[in-house]
Amino acid sequence: MSSTQRFQALDVFRGLTICFMIIVNTPGNDVTFSPLLHAKWHGFTPTDLVFPSFLFAVGNAMSFVMPKWNTKTQAVVLYKIFKRTALIFLLGYLMYWFPFFRLDETGNIISAPFSETRILGVLQRIALCYGIAALMIYYLKPKLAVIVTVVLLFVYWLLMYVFGDYTMLGNAGIKFDLWLMGDKHLYHGEGVAFDPEGWLSTLPAIGNVVGGYVAGKFIQEKGKSYEGLSKLLLTGFSLFVIAYFWNLSFPINKKLWTSSFVIHTVGLDCMILSAIIYIVDFKNKTKGVYFFEVVGKNPLTIYLLSELMATVFYMVQVGDKSLFSWIYENIFSYAGDYFGSLAFAISYMLVCWSVGYFMDKKKIYIRV
Repeated sequence: MSSTQRFQALDVFRGLTICFMIIVNTPGNDVTFSPLLHAKWHGFTPTDLVFPSFLFAVGNAMSFVMPKWNTKTQAVVLYKIFKRTALIFLLGYLMYWFPFFRLDETGNIISAPFSETRILGVLQRIALCYGIAALMIYYLKPKLAVIVTVVLLFVYWLLMYVFGDYTMLGNAGIKFDLWLMGDKHLYHGEGVAFDPEGWLSTLPAIGNVVGGYVAGKFIQEKGKSYEGLSKLLLTGFSLFVIAYFWNLSFPINKKLWTSSFVIHTVGLDCMILSAIIYIVDFKNKTKGVYFFEVVGKNPLTIYLLSELMATVFYMVQVGDKSLFSWIYENIFSYAGDYFGSLAFAISYMLVCWSVGYFMDKKKIYIRV
């Protein structure tokens, strides 16, 4: 199995993650099938696997890039890490600030104030987890980085237990975020000031990136054999079982990004990646995988496009409705609430995919 083939499996994994992420993020209305919704609090749905899988893929990609760093000076490596971290964080912040203006009560256009802009978010978490994990692995090497990651998972559990509870407004993470940033810089999608990508819950999320790195490194070293692939699959299942028992005392919770959630999702991702490698590389069944490769080759670009285009669709008014609602009600609503909402989400994803297809045909690959 060549390096190129293994990258193909990784592109498929990333593409699958982004396609599913777009579908769950852009339903046509407020009604959607339960597997396409996040768990309300404790618990787990397929949708809850999307974001940690993105982090896992980031770690996977790092395992292919890091060997090249051995030939570079420390200054060059640190510049690359900090530059990428800063750019991804900035892109995430600007995405939430976009379109940088809003309408006041009288309908006049005013600038969107920095004081009311969300600071953290999806890309910001990816940036922070990438930066910290990269530094850990670069300086501590993989084995010690794994040990530190496990320690972080237990430290997070201890902090959550000692300084709060496991409720939305009583946990240690929200208390720290409110103290550090105030409520106006937090996410308000839950109806209250609560950020599921808060500062404290970033600590355990580093584990998803480190887990992806270790899995990627293992695949490069031992993934050529059925024995190696079996070990990756069994490791994933073992983590899945550990998470089940940890859940009894520290519930699996995506919005708190609990330590059991990290172990649970890394285990699932190891098993899913094993299945993809088996199908693509061992059985050579590559029919249809190009669909996901298209998105996997430009994951950050396609994700940003999906988020910004949705914002524009909500901004543009057609009569008394947003363009987003108008398209759904005039085209997709006839399929019924559930199937219409799903059809809209899939169609929206295909529009984003078509941009990725165009970029791939033109050999345009945007790397941050």
